[in-house]
Amino acid sequence: MSNPYQIVVCGSVVPDPLQTLEPVTGPSGPALKNEMMLPAWLDPWAGHALYEAANLARLHPGSKVTLVALGPKAKLQQVMMTVGQKVPFEFVALDGSASGFTDPAETAAALAGAIEALPGLDRARLLVFGGWESASRGAGVTMQTLAERLGIMDVFLGVDELKPQPDGAFEVLERIEGGRHQISRCSGPPAVLGWATGSLPEPKNNPQVGMANMRGVMPALQKAQAAKIGAEGLTFASVTLPKQLRETRIVKDATPDVIAKEIVEWIRK
Repeated sequence: MSNPYQIVVCGSVVPDPLQTLEPVTGPSGPALKNEMMLPAWLDPWAGHALYEAANLARLHPGSKVTLVALGPKAKLQQVMMTVGQKVPFEFVALDGSASGFTDPAETAAALAGAIEALPGLDRARLLVFGGWESASRGAGVTMQTLAERLGIMDVFLGVDELKPQPDGAFEVLERIEGGRHQISRCSGPPAVLGWATGSLPEPKNNPQVGMANMRGVMPALQKAQAAKIGAEGLTFASVTLPKQLRETRIVKDATPDVIAKEIVEWIRK
């Protein structure tokens, strides 16, 4: 018997990783130089969560996937033009900062409010997906804080696989310390899952899926509610890129034993 789910995926936009990111101090605190000019993409970990959610919904007829995204409306529109062609989903937009310098507690509060306001929310079928990590919000606590806000006690992090069972329960393959995995069994929804890389490749673009998604994406962007996400009360002494260090010394006619000895001494230091 099929167990339909109501799957909510939380994600945000991040700068294209191929761009050079230079931190600067702006009027409201730390930021990236020319941040609004940088091309953006869906956060990689949130992308894994979205693809896993779409696959789970495909295997369980009657399931629904909703993507709740927090970020500047202009960036969300840019990213949804591409992501919308990957998998079908309903879209809810929150117009706020996607900076990595924001407070994860405020982020979780905004996401929880958007989830609780979803029409027809059924907590008995609710699965909240998101990234275990983030390319911008790498605090590592956003999903746990979101679960507390929603009153959901079953939280799984570093998830690579989810296997629904015939009785409505599901097994979760989680990453743990020491490069190992553990298998947990949950009696059923509601649950919050922070995904690692999962096991699915990135879906191919499908223009028909894209056109269907954009019918909902554009109205969602137009009525996106403002979310005040910042870092009030926090101060940063400095924000700089890691410095590159390269020490080169040219020596002629050095024997292998001498070279090996110098390498060992350098490692010991």
